[in-house]
Amino acid sequence: MCPRNRLFLSLLLMMFLLIALSNSVFGVSRFSEEEKENIRIYQQKSSAVVNISNIGVNYDFFYRPVPSESGSGTGFLINDSGTILTNYHVVENASKLIVTLADNSQWPGKLIGTDPNNDLAVLKIDAPSNQYSVLSFADSSDIVVGQKVLALGNPFGLRLTLTTGIISALGRTIEARNGRKIEGVIQTDAAINPGNSGGPLLDSEGKVIGINTAIIGAGGSVGIGFAVPSNTAKRIIPDLLKYGYVRRPWLGVEPIPTVYLRRLGLDIPEGMLISRVVRGATAAKAGLRGATRQVVVGRYQVPWGGDILTHVNQQPVRTMEELAAQIETRKAGEVITLDYIRDNRKESVKATLVLRPRS
Repeated sequence: MCPRNRLFLSLLLMMFLLIALSNSVFGVSRFSEEEKENIRIYQQKSSAVVNISNIGVNYDFFYRPVPSESGSGTGFLINDSGTILTNYHVVENASKLIVTLADNSQWPGKLIGTDPNNDLAVLKIDAPSNQYSVLSFADSSDIVVGQKVLALGNPFGLRLTLTTGIISALGRTIEARNGRKIEGVIQTDAAINPGNSGGPLLDSEGKVIGINTAIIGAGGSVGIGFAVPSNTAKRIIPDLLKYGYVRRPWLGVEPIPTVYLRRLGLDIPEGMLISRVVRGATAAKAGLRGATRQVVVGRYQVPWGGDILTHVNQQPVRTMEELAAQIETRKAGEVITLDYIRDNRKESVKATLVLRPRS
């Protein structure tokens, strides 16, 4: 090989070595743009994520109380006052809550408010704000199917874990622990496992679009996880902090979806047959009427003579879920329009929502 070629090869080899060295030192192209984004979000946001240990009480052979960890989950800090958002089922029935920060320091958690209907809860710790970061909420009404998401949490007790995926579907309905339906839930294929409950589901800017809540299957992730939308959390957090519970309006009726009655052969419009109106509630003040008598249809006794509620604010209400979505997402004092049928006549009335009394 001639000297010129040897010199050219030597220079080429040196150039490759310099490029490789610069990549390893400066990370110029070591990671893809998506990987860099994942790393950035994890490094910036993971210190806002906490592990929550739910300490219950068991009894030994001599019936002496013995504290024991009855479960653990995830939460995340939402302000500099030490406020943590998590799932209700993470803190349910706790006699003591221990919160572990990203720096491994542990702090007692004080339960401030719970909302079993949406499986959310807030608690507080007295840790200095320089020991953690906080997460901010995005507008979950702007999210779309196919959008990238990142889940932070503590699956199976493995702390500060990051998984990624996409939004698989929107508007899902899941059942809370108390049997109530949670509407508008986000579905994702990001791996969510036991212990992830209460952790944040983030968008590509590192903002919270949901609170990881449930999965399909008991053992672990099968690619179908659910998160309560951030807008639901933003709506109820002020009440949880101020009152300890969510002050919800109520219509104050006992409705029967007419689809069930039509299956019995009754020729009635689609909507909700009002069997009873609670005195002092929204419906009673608006003048709605409940059933006046019972009629026998086959083997069944059916309330009859009540109004048939068809629409709330021009939105059809045919199921309990549709009715709850129109009422419970509003505030006491709001004025709504109720459309109903009475004696085969279509009627409409304005109603001011009143507060549901606490039981």
